[in-house]
Amino acid sequence: MVLAVCLLPFLAAAPALATAPEPTPGEASRAASLAAHLRSDPVYVTDQLPRAVPRSTAPEFAKLAKRTGVPTYVLVLPGAGASAENEGLLGAVHDRLGRDGLYVLVDDSSVAAASAFGVRAPAEDAQTVQQYELPYDAGPLLSFERFVEVIAEGSEKAAQHAADARAEYGGHGPYGEGYKDPEPLHISPTDRRNQSFLTGIALAALPLLVLLLAPYVRRWWARRPANAPTGTDLGTGANAGVGAERPSQGGGPSTGRFRWVVASVAAALAGLVALTATLLFDQTTSSAAPPPTGADMTARVERVADGLRRDPVYTDPESPRVLSGRRMDELREKVEEFERGPVYVALVPQLPEDESAGEAEAFTDALHARLDKPGVYVVADPLAGEIDVITYHVGIDANLIAFDVPDAIRYGDSDDRSDDHRLGERLDRLMTFLDKAPRTDPPETSSYGDAAPDPVEESALPRLFSGDFWPGLMVGAFGALLVFGVVAGVLGVVRRAARRGVSAGRRPVAGVAFEAPADPSASYLRDAAREELGALAREFDPDAALPSALRTRIWDCLDTATLLADRAGPGRDATGRDATGPDGRVDDDVPPADLAAAVTLARMGRAALATGDTSKPSCALNPLHGPATGWREAQYAPEDSRRRTLPVCATCRVFVTEDPGRAHTLRLTLPGPGRGRNGGGRVPYEDVAGPLPAARKGVPQLIRKVREYAGVQ
Repeated sequence: MVLAVCLLPFLAAAPALATAPEPTPGEASRAASLAAHLRSDPVYVTDQLPRAVPRSTAPEFAKLAKRTGVPTYVLVLPGAGASAENEGLLGAVHDRLGRDGLYVLVDDSSVAAASAFGVRAPAEDAQTVQQYELPYDAGPLLSFERFVEVIAEGSEKAAQHAADARAEYGGHGPYGEGYKDPEPLHISPTDRRNQSFLTGIALAALPLLVLLLAPYVRRWWARRPANAPTGTDLGTGANAGVGAERPSQGGGPSTGRFRWVVASVAAALAGLVALTATLLFDQTTSSAAPPPTGADMTARVERVADGLRRDPVYTDPESPRVLSGRRMDELREKVEEFERGPVYVALVPQLPEDESAGEAEAFTDALHARLDKPGVYVVADPLAGEIDVITYHVGIDANLIAFDVPDAIRYGDSDDRSDDHRLGERLDRLMTFLDKAPRTDPPETSSYGDAAPDPVEESALPRLFSGDFWPGLMVGAFGALLVFGVVAGVLGVVRRAARRGVSAGRRPVAGVAFEAPADPSASYLRDAAREELGALAREFDPDAALPSALRTRIWDCLDTATLLADRAGPGRDATGRDATGPDGRVDDDVPPADLAAAVTLARMGRAALATGDTSKPSCALNPLHGPATGWREAQYAPEDSRRRTLPVCATCRVFVTEDPGRAHTLRLTLPGPGRGRNGGGRVPYEDVAGPLPAARKGVPQLIRKVREYAGVQ
């Protein structure tokens, strides 16, 4: 007694021995078989899970097991049960192996149980950490690696680590509130389809938006009202103002370069989207399982086939025993007495992770191919309790076997909750059913020969640029058009609001300048003609007290501009003059050159009305800019290196002063004849047909040419 008291502190400091429930007789025989495997190798990987844990991964488990610092025995088995059952199995294996160490049970997804016998190892804490910290799709190998890392930390750190994992991921409420599931490591085929769809949308929408919006916004910007100081701007709707530092180029020699830049940006953006999607969505598999080898996929079938060659009733040693010795003897006796051919009974689990993907028919097809013998092949699942029957070249009706075996035999009673699923009784009833089955001649086969899916293809994700990628392209294109429409609508509203604000009645007190691109399109000119004619008609009051010469000039500008733009206007008299004034409607068939002449006349009339000055010519580089405010030397044409003294507007004067050698880039060009939005190329305004070239000689000459052109004297 005294000795025991003295040794008590030492006994308390000794390594704690894990205890486990006493195994059942069936579990004892299973434990003996597993202990035999561990006796030859401390890591045993079953051959029944090649799609999740191939046997070829055993060296990786062994390498990880060495990092625990204690003797470690690893069992990778299918169908792990409740925690107490798993610990009981590990205890039974330890008792039969007779070696102290850390015993770990791994199933098809993670570490299912762990117990330390005679060694110090924080098995429970390590299991808790890998259970909470890793997502459900981490896989057995990664789960075991995390388990080993925590074991190597030592008991104190492992306990703290487990407490932190429970606090961060575990549910704290009575119904598990607060539970947080770690982010999965792999994506599903559905996720890949979503990625493909999103990639298709982005790949179509973004480049298309660049191609649509860049030219449109450029044109919109060129046609915006200039933000001039109050009291110095002239309302023209979209295109006029005073004090702009640069004339709007809108294209000219730079149009081709601009389009090339836009196309290059769109192409680069498409490439960037494709590259980014490829790098971002780089997953290739939906599973953590490494691809199995051919030997992995055939190992179990070969094992069962070898067992059936020795005994027509084969019981899987890794699974719980569901047939007692008496039941086994009775079943063998009935199998041997069956007269219509050999019967092979395999009590082997059928799992989604096995070589046949849980399809009993595929498993029996493989068995039949190995045995190469006709007969009745029966597969009884000791875990799920299901029974499947497949016949090969025997005198039994194949349809009867395929469709008429009673459910009570195949699946058992729904209210049956026995551990052995009453497989012994149901197999006995199956043999009776087969005895009574009608005979057939010739022999028949009930197998349809369906092959199990390839494990690599089964877990492989579809290619990113496939499947829903193509519908994504169409949705992206439609979305780009929709966004373009919305942006165009918003910019249109902004432009109209700006027009109304600019034309609210402010008048310049000095020089007047108008903005216009150097390469306007026909639609631009049509809009500008409509706006300028309307603005001049509103601003000009024939009854106002104006000098006679000024009133005549303004009226002539309005009249001739209307002759060009509104050829079918109502109220014309026999001489072709508009008796009622412009109605703001510009004909759709007016040539671009005539529209440009009409815009020039309307703007010169408005400038004269605003300043009272009728002596100034229009800008020689671009008559659409309005009256010139000075003279500058400039290179007028790219093919002519000489510099000429030209009348230029305020905005062109700034540019010409800085770079007279490139003044020709400001020269107005118009759409040439031919098809397309801008016709068959661009033509300098002084070379077009019609009265517009006369603008270089002054407004009176332009007015006279317009009347001659229109046949009005």
